[in-house]
Formats: sequence, C-alpha cells, structure tokens
Amino acid sequence: MRTTAHRHGPSETLPANIQEIAAAGGGAPGILWRLREEGRQLDANLVHLPAGERIGTHAEPDLDLLLVVVTGAGKLTTGDDTLDVGPGSLVWLAHGQARAIEAGPEGLSYLTVHRRRPGMRIGHR
Repeated sequence: MRTTAHRHGPSETLPANIQEIAAAGGGAPGILWRLREEGRQLDANLVHLPAGERIGTHAEPDLDLLLVVVTGAGKLTTGDDTLDVGPGSLVWLAHGQARAIEAGPEGLSYLTVHRRRPGMRIGHR
C-alpha cells in the first residue's frame, strides 16, 4: 500500500509508511501525519523540521514522549546532554524533562508517540 501526505493537511491513512510520507512532504515544516482514530489511547505525529530549524527548549509536564527519527539527522538536547540523532534513533523523554531539537543540513523528520490527553471539558466550579 502506498501512502502519501496530503497537500491540504496531514494524512490520516492507516496503515501508513512514514518514510514515504516524510519523503512526499516536500521539505515543508510541520506535522506531515497524525493519528486520528476515534477512541484511541495514544497520539502520534510525524513532524518535519527543515535544515537548520529548531524547536526551542521546552518541557512537557504531564506526558512521557517516545521520539523515533525517520529521516535526516540532527541534535537532541536534554538538560546538559546533546545527542546526535539519525534514522532509527529511538529516545524516551520523561515527563518534566527539558528538551530541544535541531535539524541538521538534510532536515529532520521524526515520529512522536505519547498518551492521548483527555478532551477539554466545561465543568461547574
């Protein structure tokens, strides 16, 4: 089965070949694919950063994150450590752990997987 990214938004097709989706993304920054199945317990996103682009230091206070590099290479900074990452790199980032990521000269596409956040609800105080 051949799956490609849509020009108007991320592909939602499953099963999906994330390497093909990353290649078809044309180097545009942002989310190329996301998991949107109803009733799911996980969220997953295929993110692309063009060459030299960076996501600054931030921490997710509530959710652990699994990051898998699909194409390209870059640097992942966690606290005082900087890791070189490339295709096949698998990194677990614990909730509360500061991180930043920077794409190398080829750009960087990576998959993130984490527990799904519950939907926002309007309640009484």
